Amino acid sequence: MSRPRVLVAHASRHGSTREIAEALARDVGGSPAGRSVGLSAAALPAGSRPDPAAWDAVVPGSAVHAGRWLPPVQGLAVRCAGVLRRRPVWLFSSGPIGDPPYPPEDPQDAAAPAALLAPRGHRVLPGRLDRALLGSGGRAVVTAMRAPVGDFRDRDAVRSWAGEIAGAVAAGRPAVASQRLSGA
Repeated sequence: MSRPRVLVAHASRHGSTREIAEALARDVGGSPAGRSVGLSAAALPAGSRPDPAAWDAVVPGSAVHAGRWLPPVQGLAVRCAGVLRRRPVWLFSSGPIGDPPYPPEDPQDAAAPAALLAPRGHRVLPGRLDRALLGSGGRAVVTAMRAPVGDFRDRDAVRSWAGEIAGAVAAGRPAVASQRLSGA
């Protein structure tokens, strides 16, 4: 029997979502459940068109900008829907910032992949906003919206969710339902 493998396919505009995906992959494989079955995981850019057929479970995730997922993850969901519906899938969205998280509503685009793929869960994870990484237009929007600047990612929540995913993959059962995670 081969070791189970989990793909964390991500789309990130400024690196925060990529870093969340890398932490998630590392923590899925390094969790007690993951180690017990020799589970391995990798974070790959959705834009590199990874083949989900080569993986036992898939976790697509996207940065959310203006309430929308980035095109590479949307494309992966549509292009690979047939394969993804036959695997355990969890979704994540990265982007709310501040305390309480802003924006308070879930991403507009998450409903379409959820309906298409029937994931075992969807997590909305707080992100990071670094003005230095934005162009002049982005800085103007941040200023006009009075968006909070800083790193609001919750590493403990990511680690905990990774353990849930690893446990579900190891046991072949679904994980807990969707929920919004607050910032640390």
